[in-house]
Amino acid sequence: MGSRLSDVGEFGLLRELARLGLAEEIGDDTAVLEDGLVVTQDALVEGVHFSLEWTSWRDLGYRAAAVNLSDLAAAGAEPTALIVSLALPASTELADVLELYAGLNEPGVPIRGGDTTGGDRAYLSVTALGRSDRVPGRAGALPGDVLVVTGPLGGSAAGLAALERGLAGFDELVRMHRRPPFRLDAARELAPVAHALIDLSDGIVGDVAHIAERSGCAVEIHVELLPLAPRLDEVGPEPFWTMGEDYELLAALAPADAERLPYPVVGRCLEGSGVTLLRSGAPLEAAGYEHFRRRR
Repeated sequence: MGSRLSDVGEFGLLRELARLGLAEEIGDDTAVLEDGLVVTQDALVEGVHFSLEWTSWRDLGYRAAAVNLSDLAAAGAEPTALIVSLALPASTELADVLELYAGLNEPGVPIRGGDTTGGDRAYLSVTALGRSDRVPGRAGALPGDVLVVTGPLGGSAAGLAALERGLAGFDELVRMHRRPPFRLDAARELAPVAHALIDLSDGIVGDVAHIAERSGCAVEIHVELLPLAPRLDEVGPEPFWTMGEDYELLAALAPADAERLPYPVVGRCLEGSGVTLLRSGAPLEAAGYEHFRRRR
């Protein structure tokens, strides 16, 4: 029997596509085309990425736009348009669809087209277009660089846990889950100088591993320096800061650039390979999120 997606995971699939020449330049979340055109696409599937039990149609639209705009931010791109493809059951209320599009429009980037079709559940795919004068990518981090993060981690995963567990009183964490940031503001400061830049969608452990692998260096994260969302330990004991969907930016910078920018230093790049997590100098094990992987 051949390998299944649950065996190889999302990243193994991407490596196999690249090895066979079935896709080109798929190491980043965006495609960089001629004249600085940047394109990214993300899909949200009901029952996989969201539940309409605790996500409003408007919040769903906002989230779908935001996660794509976050990819543009990581490419240092200014957004120009969104293309929306949508599958819905025929029984969906028209008012709900209009609320969805109202949420998609909230970030202020025009919707220029797309496609609609029927389906047995809600499926929303957004393509975002933008332009960038300089795309830092993931392959330029250098030994001696420091790593900075633009905002708090763990809020989205904790907010989702609070919703799933029926916990009241965690409105700020729930908001972080329903309405993630897209750090175009920070990208305007970071993209011109960053040696590598990524948004934290799969969790800091997995995402920083992309930088380490593509840049050919080792990365060290000092966990006690990470900015964390408030009250995570009140939701549960899980390491929510590793679980992804924070959509803050992580950049590898020369120390002089990091000193003049207002973002906390959380780690550094070294000679070697791999990712090391340290808490007060002691090694720590943690993993990020990867599509298709079995949960053990």
